[in-house]
Amino acid sequence: MTGRRLGPSSAATRSAVLDMVRSGRTVTRAELAARSGLTPTSITRIVKTLLDEGLVVEVGFLDSTGGKRSSLLELNTTGRFAVGVSLDAGRLTYVVTDLAGAVVGRLVSPGIEQDAPGEDVVRIARELGQLLVQLDIPLESVVGVGVAGAGLDLGAGAERHSLTATEWESFALPEALEPRIGLPVVRDNDAACAALGQYWAGRVPSTQDFATLYMSNGFGLGIMVGGSIARGASSNVGEIGHTIVDIDGPECWCGARGCLEMLAAPRAVVAAADADLAGRLGLTGDAQRFRVDFDRIAQAAAQGDVDCHALIQRSARYLAAAALSVVNVLDLDRIVLAGPGFAEAGAIYVREIRQQVERFARTRGIHGVLVELADPGLDAAAGGAASLALQHALTPHAVRSGGW
Repeated sequence: MTGRRLGPSSAATRSAVLDMVRSGRTVTRAELAARSGLTPTSITRIVKTLLDEGLVVEVGFLDSTGGKRSSLLELNTTGRFAVGVSLDAGRLTYVVTDLAGAVVGRLVSPGIEQDAPGEDVVRIARELGQLLVQLDIPLESVVGVGVAGAGLDLGAGAERHSLTATEWESFALPEALEPRIGLPVVRDNDAACAALGQYWAGRVPSTQDFATLYMSNGFGLGIMVGGSIARGASSNVGEIGHTIVDIDGPECWCGARGCLEMLAAPRAVVAAADADLAGRLGLTGDAQRFRVDFDRIAQAAAQGDVDCHALIQRSARYLAAAALSVVNVLDLDRIVLAGPGFAEAGAIYVREIRQQVERFARTRGIHGVLVELADPGLDAAAGGAASLALQHALTPHAVRSGGW
């Protein structure tokens, strides 16, 4: 935000100043004025409103240099809370975070594969309320609820057709959930949420652009640019699953051949397991439970099973080729792997991607590329969904409606 001139009477100005306090950790009014280009009087007025609302607190003073000591400002992390929900066939994950994105409570319940969305919404509202009661957090202290799921981007208005599409793709979730819980609901795809969560909680510096590679049933890519989620013309940035990694590969449902999803996603890994391996691991062979079978293969691979390791490494090599292309196109210096698909054998994927990027990244002579597993792992999408609610409620200036 340095050097940016802001209109002192705009709502975006207040939003941006709060974001400066959040990202700066501990700042003075003078520092906020210098970064924003606002007058000290304007900053004093905005800070007063943030103090009165309990969003910012004074935590001490700078050492005196002869004049009046400057007070230090910080985000009041317990001034408000947000709820994040991650929709997944395997499990529903709820987290409650403070204003800094730190998780203060969580709940895990069965996934969404059994019931229709309308029925699951009733359960979500009930379980969400139970979690807030357990944490003794009043509803008026919660700014909103964020929901992460496959394909749940902000611009989704029509059903997507894919191998992993469900009724949730076109379900009007905010309209169904908001009346039941009395809180605003925002939604986005799980990859974008996972990326935002890494940024909001400060695990990635606010000055750094990066991508989060998410694997669940398929693949997604969340890209953070300048503190905002990149959207694209139709809010469909990040369809890395349809990167072509083998021009003579199998035909994909999208019409192309050799897409990453067809060669490296959990369904493809399970399909490549032979009968002997399936019998040895006790794979279900049920097309609707391929994630269970994938987890068994991945777990065995992590434990050193040679055949399973070969299957996971083949998947990881295809994913590494796609990740390398992303690094070269976007000139990234960080990729974070997140999602349940990396829960059992994430280290194999990290190693393969890291090796490919170190050897072949176009800018390898200029800067390195950090490849790492997300923190907090399986909660990445849910925690990011809570950050999405925080961003919409508290720093709406950073929410992009389209483009980059």
